[in-house]
Amino acid sequence: MVDKRASKKSGSSIKEKRAAKKAAAETTSGMEKLTHPTKR
Repeated sequence: MVDKRASKKSGSSIKEKRAAKKAAAETTSGMEKLTHPTKR
């Protein structure tokens, strides 16, 4: 369903964004654990 040209053009950027989001989520979760250890 996705246009091959569009997916090829934004494929790397999407992967990069996804990786960045994953890293950000990991860091934020770690910070939350440090700041709020009794929450979880």
